[in-house]
Amino acid sequence: MKKKKINLSSVIIYFILIFWSLTTIYPIIWVIQNSFKGKDKILANSFAIPTGDLFTLANYRKAFSNLDIFSGYRNSIFISAIVAVSVVVLAGMASFALVRYTFKLKGFLQSLVMAAMMFPVFATIIPVFNMEFSWGIANTSSWGLTMLSVILPQIAGNLSFAIVVLTGFIRGLPLELEEAAYMEGCNAFQIFFKVVVPLTKPSFATVAIFSFLWSYNDLFTQMFFLRTKKMWGITVLLNQLTSQEGTNYGLMAAAVTLVVVPVVIVYIFLQKYIIKGMTAGAIKG
Repeated sequence: MKKKKINLSSVIIYFILIFWSLTTIYPIIWVIQNSFKGKDKILANSFAIPTGDLFTLANYRKAFSNLDIFSGYRNSIFISAIVAVSVVVLAGMASFALVRYTFKLKGFLQSLVMAAMMFPVFATIIPVFNMEFSWGIANTSSWGLTMLSVILPQIAGNLSFAIVVLTGFIRGLPLELEEAAYMEGCNAFQIFFKVVVPLTKPSFATVAIFSFLWSYNDLFTQMFFLRTKKMWGITVLLNQLTSQEGTNYGLMAAAVTLVVVPVVIVYIFLQKYIIKGMTAGAIKG
């Protein structure tokens, strides 16, 4: 077996990548280890490993005793899952129509999709809230309607990005496969779900994962529409806790850990789909 030669350029590249990964990972580790320290010991020993007298579970006990953490996770996961599925289905069908069909105002719609990415959520939240309030789904006591009031603007906020990504993938598919399916008697919906979706699984998985994570981490929209404790998502729940406790850094670290760790776990298990989708997009342009 031939030994792989190690050259200077490879060593430099690996050194840079290792250093960059440490600067990215260590802040997360630092927050997690400080979440196991008392608030009076963090400033003096913020970089020490929490062992012996430094170690405590008081921050987590306080978070779980003061708040219904599991209810927050349930609400956040429900909202994010519905958003991810809806974005994938709607953006996928819209992308398929924009790529494969010719119709009036097609160019205008494509420009509209691109333009929609330029408007931040902060600029549209007030008219969106007023519109949903007039529909009777915002600021109500109904759990289902309140969830819907958050889900709709999050779907709208993710659609443009998803359409742009999926359009590039679908455009790169061989048209002959769809023509063969059409000759076999498949209609447009069957072609989309039986031909297009299976061939572009990495891209759909990438869009679904990003939509889920963006929805899960979206504090701004949820603070606008989720008004009662039983409806709060995990980000709103822990934001309220840390704002009430002031400068309790240990509790803040525990709150950040409870929000971030599930996201990291999701990324670890699904990173192959994210990387595959991103690299496939880079190859197809």
